[in-house]
Amino acid sequence: MPADYLLLAGCWLIYFIIHSMLASLGLKRWVAARWPGFMPAYRLAFNALAVILIIPPLILMYALHGPWLWQWTGAAAWLANGLAVLALLGFFWSLRYYDGMEFLGVRQWRAGIKTVEDQEQFRISPLHRFVRHPWYSLALVLIWTRDMDAAFLVTAVVATFYFTIGSRMEERKLLQYHGEIYRRYREQVPGLIPLPWRYLDREAARRLEQEANSVKAIT
Repeated sequence: MPADYLLLAGCWLIYFIIHSMLASLGLKRWVAARWPGFMPAYRLAFNALAVILIIPPLILMYALHGPWLWQWTGAAAWLANGLAVLALLGFFWSLRYYDGMEFLGVRQWRAGIKTVEDQEQFRISPLHRFVRHPWYSLALVLIWTRDMDAAFLVTAVVATFYFTIGSRMEERKLLQYHGEIYRRYREQVPGLIPLPWRYLDREAARRLEQEANSVKAIT
């Protein structure tokens, strides 16, 4: 029923809105001003809520499973599944370039860090040389290489909308964190879709990293 799919879309939108609000600098600063003692656990709580709150829309999506709108077959299936496997491998490979303890919030909690801003330095991983938000790009590959029924299509469309808007919201924070360095990086590298004529070579990425970290050391 159309109403069921509207409900599903609404559930995903609510989830993504809450996720963005909790990640925003405005809310973090509001919490820090009123409950500074909670800030070391903020990232841990944020990740826990992200996992818990995603369960209802996922359950609804699978409950609404119906006839396939399309399924990849033959050579197309090999291509779609191959791209999905590459996306998964790319995701796990990229983890080595992130501070996992900070991403999870464990480092902030153990060290009692109460600052609102992320602590990780400006770093351009190999994938960041080609797109500014590689995890979002890999997630889009995983989503759109799957067989589609109506419920999964609704999910795919809403998720694509969120990744597009959410990446721009995330960049507002990154501009506040890294200033002119990130502005220059953004001018040279596309957001979600790789473009053959827009990327950073290794030396250019290294120079940007060094400049960003030297500015941070001075300030």
